[in-house]
Amino acid sequence: MFFKPRPISKLTVQPPAPQVSRSGIAIVAIVKNEGRFIAEWARFHALAGVRHFYIYDNGSTDDTCTRLQSALPEDATTIIPWNQRLKSGRGGAELHNQVFAFAHALANFGGKYRWMAFVDVDEFIVPMQHNSLDTALSDLAAATHISLPWHMFGRSGHADMPDGGIVKNFLKRKKTVQAGGHALNWKCIVDPCHVTGVRVHGMEVDGKAEGVNDMGQFSTHKARAQQSFISNERLQLNHYYTRANADLQAKLNACLIASVPLTKHAKRVQRIVQEIEADEVEDHAAVAFLKRVT
Repeated sequence: MFFKPRPISKLTVQPPAPQVSRSGIAIVAIVKNEGRFIAEWARFHALAGVRHFYIYDNGSTDDTCTRLQSALPEDATTIIPWNQRLKSGRGGAELHNQVFAFAHALANFGGKYRWMAFVDVDEFIVPMQHNSLDTALSDLAAATHISLPWHMFGRSGHADMPDGGIVKNFLKRKKTVQAGGHALNWKCIVDPCHVTGVRVHGMEVDGKAEGVNDMGQFSTHKARAQQSFISNERLQLNHYYTRANADLQAKLNACLIASVPLTKHAKRVQRIVQEIEADEVEDHAAVAFLKRVT
């Protein structure tokens, strides 16, 4: 029987040693051809207090890097070329390029920061009551892993990308962040000096797959999808999953994992969009944050 190796989606790492002066929060993302969107994303998180942006460029052919550099001070950005398809020498399993980027960031830069956030450029971390991420995280000083559930935004009726950016134009999201739904997953903010295992949607800290939500409630990663753990009191992760319909069509034809068939990827995306747009509510949390700080 033909055996197709599964992608390698977890890496074990040695946590970096904490620097004496470590402080603040850095953000890590892998990007490809996000020139239309990356400046708004970067400016939003700079306003939220992110100290440094580690951006792994997966072969962009547009002006992604130029727009990022123009949006931020020079000393706030590190861009790392990251255009590769790696496979294991035994069995040929694909190494998930995003996981590899996250592991590299942790090992090489993590010791400088109290916190590291690992997100995509269509994901915005919104302080719900405070004016900065540092302040929102101040009551979680003992935490080493914070899980943030997706709050999923759909097309908001836009066929094409409107003027004025994402935050002000895309206000409709899935009303219920529901355990067990296709539209629920997680991203995380971690203490990089405790991370021992890297995955896209949840790190291991001190050898354990566990952590807290934004209110400090504990859970193992396997049990996170219980309704009582899902929270956005202090922080909300806005995932602008589709942006406009034109961007949805592009998303249907792009899969970052080579070993995943495109038809399977497209069906999953369509299923998630249907779930988002069948149960929507207007959400102005990101707009309200911008009004507080600008």
